[in-house]
Amino acid sequence: MILERNDAELVGQIGSGDSEAEAEFFRRMAPRIRLYGLRHLRDPHAADDLTQQVLITTLEALRAGRLREPEKLASFVLGTCRMTVLDLRRNAQRRERLLEQNANLLAPPPAPGPNLDYQQLARCVQNLKERERAVVIMTFYDEHTSIDVSNFLGVSEANVRVIRHRAIHQLRDCMGAAA
Repeated sequence: MILERNDAELVGQIGSGDSEAEAEFFRRMAPRIRLYGLRHLRDPHAADDLTQQVLITTLEALRAGRLREPEKLASFVLGTCRMTVLDLRRNAQRRERLLEQNANLLAPPPAPGPNLDYQQLARCVQNLKERERAVVIMTFYDEHTSIDVSNFLGVSEANVRVIRHRAIHQLRDCMGAAA
């Protein structure tokens, strides 16, 4: 019969690198975090993502010994859940404001007309740096999402968007098109 450790013991053992204590922490806290996510995010996939994010964040804090009162582990996890959900909501609101402000930029570009010099475009794409060329080709030719491109290149999704934005400006300059 295995006795369940109290929170203070569990935190101490995780801090000393005990992988069994980490597994017990996961078993004990994951259902609570997921339930919190279901209640506050109302989406099972978002709740699963929240569970994973909170477990990782909390585990890193426990390993680093940043929990001042080990007996209040459950409160610490709840606080981490609360802050993570608030951060997710802030990011969603920020994203919606940006979409509203830039809705005119999201209109599909006009299809290339017969006046497009495809050989010049090919030369311009070849003149891009390797990473910029990869982003442009994966985005516009292979039709991959920013997430797919970021995973493939090992950079953040935001970085992919910046690289793509700069590459498009270089292509416009090279083609002699007005921005």
